[in-house]
Amino acid sequence: MRTIRIVIADDQMLTREGLRTILDLEDDIEVIGVAKNGLEACEMAETLRPDLVLLDIQMPVMDGISALKRIKRSCPGMYILILTTFIETDYIVEGMAHGASGYMLKDMDADKMIGSIRDTISGQFILPASVAAKLAARMNKLTEDYDFLQKTNLSSIKLTEREEELARLIIKGLNNREIADTLHIAEGTARNYISNLYSKLEVVDRAQAIVRLQAFI
Repeated sequence: MRTIRIVIADDQMLTREGLRTILDLEDDIEVIGVAKNGLEACEMAETLRPDLVLLDIQMPVMDGISALKRIKRSCPGMYILILTTFIETDYIVEGMAHGASGYMLKDMDADKMIGSIRDTISGQFILPASVAAKLAARMNKLTEDYDFLQKTNLSSIKLTEREEELARLIIKGLNNREIADTLHIAEGTARNYISNLYSKLEVVDRAQAIVRLQAFI
């Protein structure tokens, strides 16, 4: 019987150790490392080469989405399950876009959690019903937004050179921190630029912005 080797990354010690205790009870699962932030998760993934990483989204030093991107670049065949209590559609879409193998809610019961891990290793994409419902709602809204924006007159909106640069980075899927690093500005400044761009485009979130920016870039 093959043993599934796992790294757990979560900034909450009780969550990390609770998951390790649950998973180590299984004969075919071995937790080979625990990380308290995204950077540690990347380093463990690259050195220990687990089969699967359970990756929390909101962590210090490096967030889960940034860690996901790095791990998929350095270890493209590694399975990564996003471990979260937040069913935010932006996280869902961004995680899927960058190679996550699925999502696992922290309040999921132990049997379902273990089943999800085994299913992931067998190649299945894990999407709990509550997450799938959020994603379906977002896709429906995106369709409505696209239809609306296609009918909106864009000719009166002019982007500055900096805004066009910002728009390209948003379309590439970079988060605020990565945009700030690329432009060599503070993350707070990047957030202000993005907020001003949203106002100019008359959108309220990144998904709507990406749809509208296709007309400019």
